[in-house]
Amino acid sequence: MVMSPVLGMEARGVPSPVPALATEPRFAQRLRERLEEEQLLDGRYRLQEVPGGRVALPVLEEKLDQLQLPQEMPCELLRIQDPVPSRAARRQTPPRKLRDELRRLLGESWSEELERDVPRTWQRHGDLVLLSEDSFRAAAWEKLGPVLWETVASALGARRLARRGRVLPDGMRSPSVTLLLGQDGWVEHVDNGIRYTFDVTKCMFSPGNITEKLRVASLPCSGEVLVDLYAGIGYFTLPYLVHAAAAFAHACEWNGHAVEALRRNLALNGVQDRCRVHHGDSRQLELRDVADRVNLGLIPSSEEGWPVACRVLKKGTGGVLHIHHNVETPPAPASTQSPVLRAETGSPEGAGSDGEVRRPMEDRRKVTLGARIRPEWQRWAEATASRIRGLLAELHGQPWRTSVLHVEAVKSYAPHVHHLVLDLECRPTLPA
Repeated sequence: MVMSPVLGMEARGVPSPVPALATEPRFAQRLRERLEEEQLLDGRYRLQEVPGGRVALPVLEEKLDQLQLPQEMPCELLRIQDPVPSRAARRQTPPRKLRDELRRLLGESWSEELERDVPRTWQRHGDLVLLSEDSFRAAAWEKLGPVLWETVASALGARRLARRGRVLPDGMRSPSVTLLLGQDGWVEHVDNGIRYTFDVTKCMFSPGNITEKLRVASLPCSGEVLVDLYAGIGYFTLPYLVHAAAAFAHACEWNGHAVEALRRNLALNGVQDRCRVHHGDSRQLELRDVADRVNLGLIPSSEEGWPVACRVLKKGTGGVLHIHHNVETPPAPASTQSPVLRAETGSPEGAGSDGEVRRPMEDRRKVTLGARIRPEWQRWAEATASRIRGLLAELHGQPWRTSVLHVEAVKSYAPHVHHLVLDLECRPTLPA
């Protein structure tokens, strides 16, 4: 079958144009009914005028071998470079639109294997779309070259594309991200009114931590000094400063790319004068006796930072530690879960080690876990409180008390593994 030259073709390297049958306007409705009956009409695109006063009806690329030009009406098979999407197509979901555009690009090469390789979810950061690591891995995609990424970006309404890889085992949770389209990976993201900018090819950003960032923003930190031992690009440092009204923050981070983003973010949000950035290993931090509150936002475990957290707490008044940890939680019936955990560890509920009933510092959070918590979470919280109490006593040469204020389940990190945050109040025991 001979096909006329492409209409509107501008340059090499653009996606394959849409095939269409062009006929005189008086035959258009009859031709449309026939194509619909034979399931050859491509409903993704509108009928449109072409040179010569004719009307072009888009047809499905993958069914061209079934197309027979009707003898009873004059028509010509041609291609249209920039077809106009139909009203139904404009209502398409992004995953469907992406699949349809790729199907048009590949034509007869399209297969079920390739369809399974097309992502159905992705992260969007402004004009950059970050694809999952398991997308577009089949060898057939590589043969398309840059036109593949241009098609994907166009379908998703993006200017830049990147694909995520596995987190590198370098101790910094550095991402392995490949920029597929565009000049750089710097993006801006807004959470709860806070602006974050970072390079997706160099820094991690976890949207799954949004609930914890919102919780941190609501804590009563007015006048307090915060030490954030694993600041990253400012995930938690910024909510403490911007919304929780902390007076000052010490932000510790050893990844140079994250430090660059952190400094930018402090300036973007106008809090650079209330934060000192410590670039280096937080275990070597020389600060002591400065903090009312310490954030330990490292998973799977922040245990290596516990001695440092104890050193930076104010030795005269103590403060609160926010300890992140991944805790294994085997499935268990609800009846085996334990009562609410909210009191000083090792003591009756609501009582301290001396029998005195005390109010935790954050009064509004004293009943925090609902009716029940999982026993594995309770055991972890109690063991952590005991370990911190011992570290503080050894450091200062006097007894300290630790009170569990709250255990927050941030997200399920893996099957039967939960990312938890323990809010632990730590106070020196005053002499009788």
